[in-house]
Amino acid sequence: MKKILKYTGLLVGMIFLAIGLFIGVIWVKHYLVARKLPQTVENPETPTGYGQYVNTFIGTGGYPWVCGHNFPGVALPFSMVRLSPETASIFLNEESFNTSGYHYWNNKIVGFSHNRLSGTGATDGGQFRFVPGYGEQTRIDYCNKEYIPFSHDTEIAFPGYYSVDLEDRGVKAELTTASHTGVHRYTFEKDNQPHLLIDISSAIDNKRTNNGLVKIKPETSEIEGAITAFGTFGSRYGGSKVYFSAKFDQKFETYGIWNGKKYFQSLSEAEGDTLGVDIGFNKTKNPLVVNAKVGISYVSIENARLNRTVETSGKTFEDILTEAKGKWEEKLSVIKIKGATEEQKTIFYTALYRSFIMPTTYTDVNGEYHGFDKQVHQTDTAFNYYTDLSLWDTYRTLHPLYNLIAQKEQRDMLVSMVKMKEQGGYLPRWPSGSGYSNSMLASPASMMIAESYLKGITDFDVESAYDGMKYLGTKKTPKETDASGRRSIEEYLQYEYCPSEVTDRSVSKTLEYAWADYSNALLAKALGHEEDASRFFAQSNYYKNTWNPETQYFQPRRTDGTFDPIEPLQLTYTDFDGILTDDYVEGSALQWRWMVPHDPQGLIALFKSKEYFVEELNSFFEKADPDYATFSPGSYYWHGNQPDIHVAYLFNEAGRPDLTQKWVRWILDNKYKVESGGLDGNDDGATLSSWYVLSAMGIYPMAGTDKYQLTSPLFDNILLPIGNSTLEIVVNRNTSSQIYIDKIELNGKPLDRYWLRHDEIAKGGKLEFFMKELE
Repeated sequence: MKKILKYTGLLVGMIFLAIGLFIGVIWVKHYLVARKLPQTVENPETPTGYGQYVNTFIGTGGYPWVCGHNFPGVALPFSMVRLSPETASIFLNEESFNTSGYHYWNNKIVGFSHNRLSGTGATDGGQFRFVPGYGEQTRIDYCNKEYIPFSHDTEIAFPGYYSVDLEDRGVKAELTTASHTGVHRYTFEKDNQPHLLIDISSAIDNKRTNNGLVKIKPETSEIEGAITAFGTFGSRYGGSKVYFSAKFDQKFETYGIWNGKKYFQSLSEAEGDTLGVDIGFNKTKNPLVVNAKVGISYVSIENARLNRTVETSGKTFEDILTEAKGKWEEKLSVIKIKGATEEQKTIFYTALYRSFIMPTTYTDVNGEYHGFDKQVHQTDTAFNYYTDLSLWDTYRTLHPLYNLIAQKEQRDMLVSMVKMKEQGGYLPRWPSGSGYSNSMLASPASMMIAESYLKGITDFDVESAYDGMKYLGTKKTPKETDASGRRSIEEYLQYEYCPSEVTDRSVSKTLEYAWADYSNALLAKALGHEEDASRFFAQSNYYKNTWNPETQYFQPRRTDGTFDPIEPLQLTYTDFDGILTDDYVEGSALQWRWMVPHDPQGLIALFKSKEYFVEELNSFFEKADPDYATFSPGSYYWHGNQPDIHVAYLFNEAGRPDLTQKWVRWILDNKYKVESGGLDGNDDGATLSSWYVLSAMGIYPMAGTDKYQLTSPLFDNILLPIGNSTLEIVVNRNTSSQIYIDKIELNGKPLDRYWLRHDEIAKGGKLEFFMKELE
């Protein structure tokens, strides 16, 4: 027995030692390697305009559970194609630990695929992966998961361009893109026969794909095909059918198809669930350069071919790259700043760049798109249909930013939402591809739609949109529908809160429902629906019914009115059984304590006193981790957490604007870095990135309303476009340490408050801040 205990103890010790070594390697890699980004490399393709300030590697690393989930590859503003490398874990040789397919800690490249989400916790895309190499060994290695080693030292990336030297293979890979067409250039240095693989059935994180088809046309150097992909979201609406059409500038010397585990030389057409193509080229010169243009579509192969032809026919790699750089300069130059450090410029313009990556253009060049009713629809030239709207995240910061600087695109997104409602039956919560993902909770479409209308974007069917908002705020969607709506709306209306024993996520739902109801009320009032407005204003106060005056927290409440116990610091991420946190979503009770941005004065009144509110909120920040999240985000302020992302601005409402200025600057300085981690959590479709853009300008929207909170801008001068007008933001200070506001003037007149309404700046003007040291 003693020997058994002895060896058992030894075994346990060895296991813990192995775990310790594993964590140690991760830790060292993070701090000694992963925080470093590729140095600026002299390259004739490097942009000299605003693109030079963008570092596309920011947010691609960090601990997987708090990774920014961004990617370094190429895209255009809102493009259908997001062409990027996929990497494999150094430890598992499988998952990249990044839902967009690329993690900065990894040291192997799997290949280069054409579509993905940006910054989300969901894994979709990774279709039609290209893999370069030499001879049949390329296919053998790939099928055996022997992926390609690479070094970050050989990577170059900026808006519209990515390259990496695959020194182990003797291949240089370069990428650029049009909106629907990814463009590859591979330079083969070795004397062996160059090969390119196209994995038709590929998907990020090996998500399920099936029902594939491929056709090789050697006489025209073309390959076309399709696959149905079942990613995190695609699997929720029956799969996403993706089509491609690829054109090469070199003739195929050899070709074949693998179908399942069998390879068929010279086979030109196949169908199956696991398909891939192996193309060999004649090494007529050294080095041999192979260019490929790959159009994609969610409608048909014919449309994929049309997309490719219209966008790239007759154009060289350099031509398409020049166009891509120009389109990015157009977007990045919309906001002009002065008085920033080099690091601040990099963070700001990288954040602005991320803000234009997603949502996704879903229309092909002929105006066709695949709708929520699974039918093909035709748009007119005045409308571009969008999908992949991460609304539960982006209604807070990204869409309010679009209301200022991208009003045309925001208008089209509103029209797209109405089309989704008309074709699918209901407004979506997190529309992805051609279906309802139903991710997260409540009805964030209300905030996005109401705010846009209140801020002057009215060129859409607002009555249809409002009908959809009203339905979700008063009725439950049928069980047989694909749209989730507000699943607990009946209980919410009956009890005037979501009871904990009959609804999950009860506290979070109540607070989110109330915020959406407030936006419903504002839009109803603007449209003249006074009775509806009164009803929704009343519902927007239901959040108060989950407030426990004894504990001073929003707390799960049962149908009999009693409160369930809580542990305010317990995180949902660490409460694996959900016993203590089932009533909250992505956070602790403490982090949800402030989630009433639509009624800050009502929230403050619930606390024992305004002074107590300020004391508690200040403590919430003082106890927070000053670095961005690593192993655990912590139970206090976590910037990567949507429910508390606005709370630094609540000090304004409590009469302490100095604390808003202090803590917003603290977030700007500490939660954003020029590092591979660089962000405090998932970017969630640029939710964190757009927060930085807005807060750095000193103007922050209260989502779902027409109100902005003000704080001290990060820069000395900012030119902010608002539609066809420009707001100049000027900061007068003697030293950079003067972060506190002495006074504010709007168009030369004193402003005696720390907030604005949109109509006060809609026609542009001058917003001037005069700074001081804190006394």
